[in-house]
Amino acid sequence: MSTARFDLKLDPDDKDIVAKAAALMGTTMAGFVRSAAKEKAQALLEREARITLTRRDAEAFVAALDSAFRPNVALERALSRAKRQVRRA
Repeated sequence: MSTARFDLKLDPDDKDIVAKAAALMGTTMAGFVRSAAKEKAQALLEREARITLTRRDAEAFVAALDSAFRPNVALERALSRAKRQVRRA
């Protein structure tokens, strides 16, 4: 397994806090920082991957899914052009 290096400078107060927290967790400072950074990064990525709708928007979305699809004029034209250009085998 290859590893990548990441250097981090902390002021003395921050280093003391991280050292105490790492000791409480029974791990090294590097292990604690690695674990905490990964946990925070995963939470942020999961949050950003979700779409949150207001109740009104959610109801409109569901209504749109439940209603019959009707193509607009631009889509009708595109479908007509595609039918003329594509020959069936």
